[in-house]
Amino acid sequence: MPDRVVDYLVRTVADRGITQIFGVDGANIEDLYDAIFDAGGSLAGIVAKHEFSAATMADGYARSTGGMGVVAATSGGGAVNLVAGLAESYTSRVPVLALVGQPPTSLEGLGAFQDSSGLAESIDATALFATISRYCARVTDPAELPAQLAAAIAAAEGGGPAVLLIPKDVQQQLMPTRSALAAGATTGTDTTPAPPDHTIATELADARRLGKVVIIAGDQIARDDARVELAELVEALDASIGVAPDAKDVYSNTGPGYCGVAGSMGHAELVEALSAASACLLVGTRLPVTARAGLDAALAELPVLSVGALPPYLSTTHATSTNLAATITTLLAGIGAPAPTAPEPAGQAPRLTPMTVPDATGPGLRYRTVVEAIQNSLPDGADIFADAGNTGASVVHYLRVPEGGRFTVALGMGGMGYAFGAGIGSAFARRAAPDGAHRTVVIAGDGSFFMHGMEIHTAIEHNLPITFVVFNNNAHAMCVTREQLYYQDRYSFNRFQPSHLGAGLAAMFPGLPAHTVADPALLAEALERGFTAPGPAFLEILCDPDEVPPFLPFLSALESRSIP
Repeated sequence: MPDRVVDYLVRTVADRGITQIFGVDGANIEDLYDAIFDAGGSLAGIVAKHEFSAATMADGYARSTGGMGVVAATSGGGAVNLVAGLAESYTSRVPVLALVGQPPTSLEGLGAFQDSSGLAESIDATALFATISRYCARVTDPAELPAQLAAAIAAAEGGGPAVLLIPKDVQQQLMPTRSALAAGATTGTDTTPAPPDHTIATELADARRLGKVVIIAGDQIARDDARVELAELVEALDASIGVAPDAKDVYSNTGPGYCGVAGSMGHAELVEALSAASACLLVGTRLPVTARAGLDAALAELPVLSVGALPPYLSTTHATSTNLAATITTLLAGIGAPAPTAPEPAGQAPRLTPMTVPDATGPGLRYRTVVEAIQNSLPDGADIFADAGNTGASVVHYLRVPEGGRFTVALGMGGMGYAFGAGIGSAFARRAAPDGAHRTVVIAGDGSFFMHGMEIHTAIEHNLPITFVVFNNNAHAMCVTREQLYYQDRYSFNRFQPSHLGAGLAAMFPGLPAHTVADPALLAEALERGFTAPGPAFLEILCDPDEVPPFLPFLSALESRSIP
C-alpha cells in the first residue's frame, strides 16, 4: 500500500538513525503514533508528561547524539506548551524537529477546536513558531512534504528547531508514488564549510610567538564533535584554556592548561591567564554575559579572535564555521603546528580557586559539600544535566566533569525544569549507543522539581539509568538571594512550607530507590546507592535557602555593601 503522510515522516526519521520520537499524544497527532506502531519497532514513541519536557527530551537526545532530536505534539495547548522548550533549543542552536498536529483543513477558520490557522482571529501557529525556529511551514499537500521535510531537517541541522505544522486530514492522506516524488526531487546544495580566513591563523601564529594564547571554548565544540581537534589546538599553541559554563565537557577538566570556567560562575585562574596573555581565541562561543562576566577588563586589553557559527557579542576578528572539527584542522595547518603527539597520562588535576562565599549558618548541607561528594562518587563517563539557579551555579563552579561524559546546563533560556526532560532524552540516546553504559545524573533544585520533576514517571516507565539529585531548600533560592541582596530582605515571596520529596516519591513509586539526606556523614553512602541502582533513583538533599552560591553578581553585590 502507498505510504500515508505519517508513514513517510516516521520512515524518514528512522532512516536517519533516530531511535525515539518524544511527545504527548492527542487527537490531532494520534495518526503519527499509529504510524510508529505500524513501523514495527524501527523507532519508539515516548510519551512524556508535558510537552515542554518532551521538547527538552528531544533537545537532550540531540546534545548527546550530536544528531537531531524529534518531538511531536497535538494542536492547541499541546502545541503552545512546546514553546519554552523549543526556545531553549533555538537559543542554544540545538537541532530539533517538531511535528505539530493541527485541526483538519476543512474546519480552519470555522470554529475548529484548537484552531491555530490564523483565520477568523484564531492564533496563527505559523507566526508563533516562526519566531523560535530556523524553519516553519504548514504542510497542506503531500506532494510538497518531501521538499518541506528536507528543508526542515537541513535548517535544524544548521543549529536550532524546525517546525512542521500538519493538519490531521493531511496526515492521513496518501503520499504520491515514489516515482512521482523522484521526478520532482531537487539536488541538495553543497554544505561543505568554507575554510577560515587566513587572518585568524596568521594572528594566532604571531600571538604564539609573542606570549601565551588563551582559548575560551563553547558548546559548539560538542555539537560539532570537535573535542579531539580542540585538544590538538591547545597542545599546538601551548595555550591556556577555559570553557563557557555550558561547555564544561568540551575539554578535559584535568587536562594541560585548564583554567576552569569563564564568566559569572567562573574561576580566578582564567582571569589571571587572560591578564598575562598575548591574545584570546574564542572557539564555538558567542561569549554571552554568563560567560563574559568578570572578563571584560582583561579582554579589552587583548586582540580577540573567534571562530564559530555566529560572531560573538563583543568585537572580535571572526571567521564563520559550522564545522569546527574541519576549521580547527585547517587552523592547525595554517599556524604550522606539528603533528599531534600521543596524549600523556592524566596528571594531577590543575588546582582551581573556588570563589569565597559567605559562611552559611542555616539548616541543611552546603552546596560545595554536596557537589564535591557528587564529584567523588560519580561513575566513569557519567552524563550531567544541571538546572539553572543556585543549584546550577554551584554545579558549574565546583564540579569537574568525568572523562567521556556530557555536561549540559540550559543557559539559552534558563528554563527551570529543563534538566529532567533533557536528562531522560539523553539517557534514551545513551542506552541505544554501542557501549550503552552511561549513567545520567540530573541535578536540580526543588523549584525545578515542582515544575517538571514528575517526568521521573517517564524514567520509571522505561527503567532508565538516571539518578535524580534534588537540592531541597523549600524555596526558589536564587530569588530569595536576590530579595536579600537587592531589596533589603524586607520580604520574601519565594519561601515555601516544607515538603518531603524523598518520602513522597517512595510512596508514589514503590520500588523506586528514593532517599533523603540531612546529615553530611550519610551523603557518600546515599550517593553510592543512587549511582549504582540498576534503573532510576532519587536523592533529596536538604539545603539552606539562605546560602549564597558561587555566582559573581551576588558576590560583587555583597562586596559593594561592605565598602564604606
